[in-house]
Amino acid sequence: MTWFDGFTHGEVLAALGEFEDDEAIVVHINSGGGYATEGAAIRAALADRAGRTDIFVEGIAASAASLIAMAGEAVTMATDAVLMIHDPSGFTFGTAADHEATVRALNSLAGAYARSYARKSGKPVAECRGIMQAETWFNAAEALEAGFADAIEGEAEPVAAFPYQTYAHAPQRLVALAKENGWRAPAVRTAASAAKPAAASAAPRGHKEESMTDKTKADDQAAALETARAEAAAGAVKSDRERRAAVMALEEAKGREALAEHLYATTEMSAEQIKATLAAAPKAADDKPAEDYERARLAGTGLGGSPKAAPVAAADGWKAAAAKINARR
Repeated sequence: MTWFDGFTHGEVLAALGEFEDDEAIVVHINSGGGYATEGAAIRAALADRAGRTDIFVEGIAASAASLIAMAGEAVTMATDAVLMIHDPSGFTFGTAADHEATVRALNSLAGAYARSYARKSGKPVAECRGIMQAETWFNAAEALEAGFADAIEGEAEPVAAFPYQTYAHAPQRLVALAKENGWRAPAVRTAASAAKPAAASAAPRGHKEESMTDKTKADDQAAALETARAEAAAGAVKSDRERRAAVMALEEAKGREALAEHLYATTEMSAEQIKATLAAAPKAADDKPAEDYERARLAGTGLGGSPKAAPVAAADGWKAAAAKINARR
């Protein structure tokens, strides 16, 4: 199974809208990870509140979810909860220039992430970069000692559903849990897949003499199929290029080029969705740190408990799993 529930940055904003901006809240996190830009956007939304925001890690806060946790004035972890910090990642389909733009965006995001981890832990930014590059997993006691958590309290919930085998250094128990439950990463869709021929069948069951007419028909069908595949691939590439051009031409992309390029390259957001995200983000010349640039989230991956078929917007991407926002009265 590859079904995961998640939430979007917009849904987090809607949930926050139910409380006064100066009201104290506690955010519960149980997430295997999600989009780097979305994690940054959600962290910024929580950190920018006037009221006190505390975080409680119920089962796991990994990858982008660990960044969200850094928004808490106090971060509490359940006794057996897990925190994982690593570098943001992404993929690009395009030219060398396209790949270079993704590298620049990822480096910018990594630096922004490191500054958030450094502010919370009191560690130097360079040390936090090393922790990220090593893909470091912390249990509650280790996170407390490292400064990423402030307290340990209560029993942990089951970790969020997530394909933990996709991480390089995931604890074996989480990898085994993912395999046992069939938690797999969705296949990455690329324009090139449109041109991929179908797999050949196994050895033929028998031989049949072909007439010239049969062979001609087969050749014609094969040629038509190849033409259709080539046209589909060309159309996908053309559509992708047009989407990139539309994104980079947005007025909102001016001064936010790196973020615009990253949203185009690593998400399936439409130009209009990216426009809304960019409109909420400060420009590079602003004084806010780079991690505050991102203001939208497609979807995250994972949720506590059993996976279920409950799609959300852009559900094909990794989704950063379940969080409950409870008022602390």
